[in-house]
Amino acid sequence: MNEIVDKNLNLEITNKQLFNICLRTKHLKNSNSLETYKSIGGYEQIKKILKNKLDPQQLIDEIKISGLRGRGGAGFPTGIKWSFMPRDYDGIKYIVCNSDEGEPGTFKDRDIIRHNPHQLIEGMLIGAYIMNAQVGYNYIHGEIWEEYVSFEKAIEEARKAGLLGKNIFGSGFNFELHAFHGYGAYICGEETALIESIEGKKGQPRYKPPFPATYGIYGKPTNVNNTETYASIPWIIENGGQAFMAHGVKNSGGTKIFSVSGHVEKPGNYEIELGMPFEQLLKEAGGVWKGRKLKAVIPGGPSTPVVPADIIRNATIDYDGLAKIGSSVGAGSMIVMDETTCMVSALKRLSYFFYEESCGQCTPCREGTGWVYRIISRIYQGQATLDDLDLLTDVSKKISGRTICALGDAAATPVLSFIKHFRDEFEVFIKNGKKLVN
Repeated sequence: MNEIVDKNLNLEITNKQLFNICLRTKHLKNSNSLETYKSIGGYEQIKKILKNKLDPQQLIDEIKISGLRGRGGAGFPTGIKWSFMPRDYDGIKYIVCNSDEGEPGTFKDRDIIRHNPHQLIEGMLIGAYIMNAQVGYNYIHGEIWEEYVSFEKAIEEARKAGLLGKNIFGSGFNFELHAFHGYGAYICGEETALIESIEGKKGQPRYKPPFPATYGIYGKPTNVNNTETYASIPWIIENGGQAFMAHGVKNSGGTKIFSVSGHVEKPGNYEIELGMPFEQLLKEAGGVWKGRKLKAVIPGGPSTPVVPADIIRNATIDYDGLAKIGSSVGAGSMIVMDETTCMVSALKRLSYFFYEESCGQCTPCREGTGWVYRIISRIYQGQATLDDLDLLTDVSKKISGRTICALGDAAATPVLSFIKHFRDEFEVFIKNGKKLVN
């Protein structure tokens, strides 16, 4: 493999490709059917595991070798998280698939549900066996109805084929799976708010500890992982952890789906080998639209820091590569902005989103997000002073790290990064009123 080291950023740039693992049935006829999934070896891994009663700890070790990290944003190592679940707990345990993608620019999980639901189901079955869970839920975002219906159909197909329910493959292993249609609240993407919602309560985060692995749904041990995380598991078990790791780079094993949107010619979902250079991914998405120049990119969704074009051009798309340039992988919601983008207008829209979606439980978030949005609105309207920029920074820093969940940090992150990299645009609005940029 050819390797080039960029001396300025000290990033290892490798030749990486598009490689479908989670979306491997997408281009097949009737991609979401049980028959199609079985035609590529679907459900053979859970069958092998149950027939041979494979050691759960050995399976966890294989997942650790793979380097698979949570694909919903936090990036926590999956094998370690699964090892937190008490296998010998005497009582019911739950696993939950978090398909509540409510952040702007995020649309990868619905493609997995739409095109490859059975691989997700098999991944949850394997997870249930490893963690000795009896019941699972797929919590699907409330604003996507067709995917919910599609997943219900896939569950029914699997149940009729004896792949869900009691005594699966005659092994004595029992697992029931349900689709749960959420309420469209962004906060329910946080795992404890999601658990509260499943219990029929208002979706608000819980204090941690205790963590879900010890006190989750109805006070029982519960594991929560992202759709893409669970959907990666059957391929890892089939091909081995080392094979999955080989499709990534150090500390970033395997593939990751990036939902590329904004000012590109071909917006969509791109499953890439982690470590791919940003320029290569941009090229896969058709490049910046209308022949314009790149101005900035939000690599992992609005809760990750924005990066100017001159910095991200030499970056690799992986956990360490993006961290080195001051951003992160997040959920893989890449928003591309061309040279005509008004950064004040963009930040105003993002800040309104976080203000609107705050659950209101924590004072710094409830009051702070509204305060931030109002200050940015004043700047946009040409009614602010230069002191307001310092106030905006101060308020954002005092929100971050002072809330029960990470929404406060998510709301502060775009503010601080936009001002850091594009302060001059904010100053133009303050001094001259609205700039003629849309």
